[in-house]
Amino acid sequence: MFELLFAAAASLLGGFVDAIVGGGGLVLLPALFAAYPAAAPATLAGTNKGAAVWGTAWAAQQYARRVSMNWGTLLPAATLAFGGSLAGAWLLTQIDGSGLRKALPFVLGAILLYTLAKKDLGRAHAPLHAPQREALLGGSIGAVIGLYDGFFGPGTGSFLVFAFVRLLGYDFLHASAAAKLLNVATNVAALALFGWKGHVWWHIAAVLALANIAGSLLGTRLALKHGAGFVRGVFIVVVGALIAKTAWDAQLL
Repeated sequence: MFELLFAAAASLLGGFVDAIVGGGGLVLLPALFAAYPAAAPATLAGTNKGAAVWGTAWAAQQYARRVSMNWGTLLPAATLAFGGSLAGAWLLTQIDGSGLRKALPFVLGAILLYTLAKKDLGRAHAPLHAPQREALLGGSIGAVIGLYDGFFGPGTGSFLVFAFVRLLGYDFLHASAAAKLLNVATNVAALALFGWKGHVWWHIAAVLALANIAGSLLGTRLALKHGAGFVRGVFIVVVGALIAKTAWDAQLL
């Protein structure tokens, strides 16, 4: 029972962080490994997805009600993100991803430095492209980061937010809303694969999902209330934490 309560508390915090800017897996997945050290890693990853997908879907729905969403860009992007995530999960069974693990802290570090250097980045919502070109770029973002999520995963939400800010000219609030929709697609794809392989503890995932939704509700309300500047600040904190976590995992620290 203690293990479940500990994991539920982590799921609530993960849902809160993920709703604002992504990175909830940074909280929940390590907590699952700590609570259930004897479990197969694939089962813990699948259970994590079984919880997180609900909080992310709730956040996406809340953002869609309050933030203008360019569905002409986002629906094709989400579809390609779904396909990319499935392809990435399959690719994981074919090749070793250890090189990516070592490179990830440096990629995240470059994103953090760029965001800090560009103090006005993502503060104003000013899309850069005509609808057709934005849809093409959005689809490319979905496919590439979806592939990454299925293959490896850490920082997916943050990568999506940064891509929509830097490449499409979204502010951090609109980028976070867009990222939630694409992250739902990648999570559903991964959950389908894990579930098909029998790697989800559905009874535990159901409890964690309720906690994740509660955290997501609070995080979404704060993001909508305080706007792009608040989301940008949380983004910087989360990416910094991701750098430390991924560097530790890659034995660089």
